Formats: sequence, C-alpha cells, structure tokens
Amino acid sequence: MLFSKICRTAKAVVPCRNVTVTSSTRISACCLSYRKFRLVNCPTPRRVQTCIQMKPYSASKTFSQQADVELDMSQFPVSHIRNFSIIAHVDHGKSTLADRLLELTGTISSKVENKQFLDKLQVEKERGITVKAQTASMIYEHEGERYLLNLIDTPGHVDFNYEVSRSLAACQGVLLVVDANQGVQAQTVANFYLAFESDLHIIPVINKIDLKNANPESVANQIESLFDINKKDILHISAKQGTGVSSILPAVINRIPSPPSDPERPLRALLFDSWYNRYRGAIVNLAVMDGRLQRGDKIQSAFSEKTYEVQDLGIMYPDQKSTMQLLAGQVGYVVAGMHNIREASIGDTFYKPGHPVEALPGFRAAKPMVFAGLYPMDQSEYLSLRSAIDRLTLNDSSVTVNRDSSPALGQGWRLGFLGLLHMDVFNQRLEQEYNANVIVTVPSVPFKSKLKSTKTNQKLYGPNQEIIIQNPANFPDPQQAECFYEPMVLGTIITPDEYLREVINLCTRKRGEQESLTYVDSSRIYLKYRLPLNEVVVDFFDQLKSVSSGYASFDYEDSGYQEADLIKLRILLNSKEVDELAIIVHRTKSREVGKAVCAKLKESIPRQLYEVAIQAAIGSKIVARETIKALRKNVLAKCYGGDITRKMKLLKRQAEGKKKMKKFGNVEVPKEAFLSVLKR
Repeated sequence: MLFSKICRTAKAVVPCRNVTVTSSTRISACCLSYRKFRLVNCPTPRRVQTCIQMKPYSASKTFSQQADVELDMSQFPVSHIRNFSIIAHVDHGKSTLADRLLELTGTISSKVENKQFLDKLQVEKERGITVKAQTASMIYEHEGERYLLNLIDTPGHVDFNYEVSRSLAACQGVLLVVDANQGVQAQTVANFYLAFESDLHIIPVINKIDLKNANPESVANQIESLFDINKKDILHISAKQGTGVSSILPAVINRIPSPPSDPERPLRALLFDSWYNRYRGAIVNLAVMDGRLQRGDKIQSAFSEKTYEVQDLGIMYPDQKSTMQLLAGQVGYVVAGMHNIREASIGDTFYKPGHPVEALPGFRAAKPMVFAGLYPMDQSEYLSLRSAIDRLTLNDSSVTVNRDSSPALGQGWRLGFLGLLHMDVFNQRLEQEYNANVIVTVPSVPFKSKLKSTKTNQKLYGPNQEIIIQNPANFPDPQQAECFYEPMVLGTIITPDEYLREVINLCTRKRGEQESLTYVDSSRIYLKYRLPLNEVVVDFFDQLKSVSSGYASFDYEDSGYQEADLIKLRILLNSKEVDELAIIVHRTKSREVGKAVCAKLKESIPRQLYEVAIQAAIGSKIVARETIKALRKNVLAKCYGGDITRKMKLLKRQAEGKKKMKKFGNVEVPKEAFLSVLKR
C-alpha cells in the first residue's frame, strides 16, 4: 500500500516501509493509527517530531530507486546480458554519453540536469576529468526482450590507463568515442589497441557532431585509415544534445556478444575493483564468469586462500542496490567482511570452498613511471596517514608503497605512480577525503646502474651487480659504477602539419629519436619518438600543448632502458645538503636544471635573519647559485650624530650575530618549496 493512498496531503509515491515523516509534515489521524507507523517523542497527535522519516518525491530519482523492490536477477539469462565500456581520449565526451545512456534506460531521471553523474569524487568534479572507472547497470527493453547492460565509464588520461585495462577485463565490447572536432588523438589510438589486444568488439562513435567546426566525415576517414573500420559501422551522435544516442544501445545488443559464461559450472568470479567503507570494510566489484553467487554463500580467495561469507551483494543501479544473487555473466558488488584491506587483491579469483577452479589470468601488474617521497607534516600524524594511504591504495591499486625515512622529514613512504597527474590527484585525494597534510618530495624515475665487480660492491649489493635506483639518495658513487641506464618510452604524437617543425624541435631538445612519421590525412601527422622518461614526465606535455596551440596530443608506453651519462645533482642550503631535493639528471642538462631549481627555491623559501646561500652541486663542483638576502634591521636608527666609534661597534655586533645565526641556524624548507621544484 502506498503512503499517498493513506494520507492525501502527503506528496509521496513510495511504499510505507520506505516512508519517513519530518517535523514539518502534518499527517492525518488515519495515518497515525496505521500499524506500520510508530510514534516516538510525539508532542501532539498531528505533528510528529521524531518518527519514521518521510522524504518527498524527488524528480531526480526514478521509481525503481525509491521503491524497495528486490530485483530478480534470474530474469536475465546470459544471452540477455551485455558488458561494455566507454573508452576515449580526454574530453571527448565519455561521461556525458554515460549520462544520456543512464537517462535513456530510466536508471536516472531526465527531468533534472545530469552532469557527469558517474564522476563522484570531488577531485573529478573540480578538474572536470574522470579519475576512477565507475560501473553502472541498466535495464533496457529491446524488441520485446529485457536486457541487463553493465556499463563501465573509464578515464581518458594516459596516467589512468591501468583503470582502463582492468575495466576491459570485465567486458566483451567497447564504445570507442572520438570527438568530431578534434578527431583521432593519441590516447584514442592507445585505447583502441588495448581493446583490440583484449579481443573485444569495438563500436566506433563520433561525438559532438553539433559543434560549429565539427567535421564528422573527415574523422570517419581517420578512423577507417588508422583502425581499418568500415565507415558504415560508425555511429554519429551528440551526447550533449542527445542526438543519435538512441541508436547506441541497440548497436550494443546486436554487435557485442553476450559473456561466455555458464551458470551450471562451479562459481568463478574475478575481482576487478574495490573501495573502502569504514563500516562495512572492503567492498569489491566482481565479474561472475561462471556459476552463481548468493547471499550467505561461502567464498574462497585463490590468492590468499581465505574463506569469507557473503553478507551483501547486488548491482550498481546506479548506486548500490541489493539483490539475492548474482548469476553467470553479471557484474556487481559484494560485501564479505574483508576488514583487512590487503585481502582485496585486484585480479584475484573467488570460488566456493571445496570446488576449486582454475584461477583467472588477472591483470598485468602496473609499472610505476614516477617515484616520490611522501611524509606527514607532523610525525604525530604518521599512523593516521598510514591508514589513509592503505585505504586509498585499495581504491587505486596502481600505486606502489614502500616505507622510507629521511633525516629532515622523518618517517614516510616512497610511492610509485603512473605519471605526474596521477601523483597530483593522489595527493589531492589524501587532503580532501582524509584531511591529510603531507609533504611530497621531488619526483624521480627508476634508473639502473651496473656496478664494477669489487669486494665493496659485492658486500653492499650482493652478487647481482645491477641495481635499480628509485631514490636519488641511493645513487651510487660514480667511481663504483661501470655505467648507468635511464628508462625510455615510445611516444605517440598526433599533430596538425602546420606545427610539425615546432613539435620536432621540442622532441630534439628532449633528446628524442624519431621512429616514424605518417600522414593520417591531408592535414594531420602521426609521429613516433623514442624519448627519455625523465624528460617526459615533468613538463613535456605542457610544452607540447604550448608549441601546438593545444592541438597536439601525446601518449607513451614503456620502451626499456638505454645507457646514459647520468649524474646526481645535489642541492645545498648554507653548505648543508638537502637529500629530499636531490635530482638525477643527464650531464648535459645539469647546469640548466640546477639554475631552475635554485631560482624556484629562492622564490619559495622565506627570508631569514641571516643570508641563505642556495647551491646546486655535482660532486664538489658548484654549477648554480642563488642567494636569499637577510632581513635587515637599522641598528643606527636612534644614533643621531655622536661618536662614529659607537656606530661602528653596533654594526660589528650585528654582523657577528648574523654570522653566529648562520652557523647554528637551520633553514626550514616549506612544503611549497618541494612542490615548486616539481615543475622545474
């Protein structure tokens, strides 16, 4: 029975068990006498202060969300399930398209403005980019049949490519979205080959056809030329206006195959994502490959061999909606009492105890490209920060964490990230979601060194004479090293031909070697360059956008190591070395980088009562210097005339005091100084 049938004055269209009455809501006597309502601390019979709460009907929620109706997952056999993902370059309209699909299927209401509904993190809303892949299930009726569609909206930036690769493991097809104005971009190419290697069916979609400068015909030619896809198979839409969006879901049903799953086989489920809830512990996203999973079942991890009981499970519709079971081919969340966050290992396989199955291949481990130290501003916050990092790495498994310590900053961690943006977003999430105040040191990439075969080296490093250098503080003595190696990447650049000269000059300055040059069409060029990773991760992308007026795009992949002439650039403050600011650079760039770092530190370090010398050194050789002038006090202000010897004594005493302060004083490097060196 609905509440609106009992009380005509209440505007609610929800079942009684889901109804709550606020203090400002008047209810009739018949409602008060109704047995499902229980009054608590009610001062008058007609105005309720603390009762079951009743929320008015919200146009932003559909009936399926408000009604506490249990979804029967058995009505969706494997043949009526489609699992697909949306992949694209940055700002090509993935999240907007996801909004329209959710509206089209009635999962969310179309009566309110939905703007990137699946981007739920604060950092995503502030930056306007997708950072975390999000799952949403939709129910769609096509040709008289009901289908369960599982959609995964993925990030577009290269730093979050690991999110894309994990999402594709739970899919059988993808929507490859391309901007009708910008055309095929570097990350579009990378995502295509990622899906192609995973043997997924690809549906190309040209978005933003409503833009004034849109050229869908030219973009269709680019897709046909680069990806060998027939232009007749390309869908033309405008996700913002909703034009052509209705043709996508029928294409998904007709072109993307159903999951190769069998409900009669023993349970086998893949853990492809997880997040932390302070009350329920680790909540995991599972793709049920075979069998079925019910509430109350026992499941066992192939990785840890621990057994858990399923306390709750369901689908994201679009938020968590409990169901009694998940069947083969379906994707949903599971709460199984994993209070130790390390138990939810990404890529793990779950099965029922006593019925072991062959473990799924899982995922290729993420390879960190940038390393940085992370320390609490106050060592008393160490334990709370450790808990915050553990919970955040559960949500972002591509981050590697190792304990570290520093004489200046105390106990901390050495974290590995996929890029600078990834590092920046991780730091921002720590501050916003866990109220953590941290110091992030200068980022570095993992170098290698081949050491000379000496007794000292064998004692320090063991029989293996090749070491990986993740921290500049561990840079070996050049006299003990035979050679050094730096990581290389194979960069993909797509640019208009009018900016070709500027792009080539930039790559040459960054010590790049050209691999290939191909024309995508009459006005766009596809370049491949082999570049040192150390030159790429800092500011290469910003400079590329600058020289190409924002039209060039860039993506890169690992390309091994190459021998290089590397040195350790030390930073000194009043002749005292600051280990956290040390940088490993190529010898030809040492003077340029040293000057830039000294200039940044001069702007960031506050003035002292004594002079502060900032120096960049290679060994004992100083290659750059900046000086922060001392704060001056006019000690002669009150000396009007009189004996000159008194003035001389005052000046001499002031000079001796500053000299003593400089000898014993300790220059504190603020957090802003470390951050300023990032963009050197």
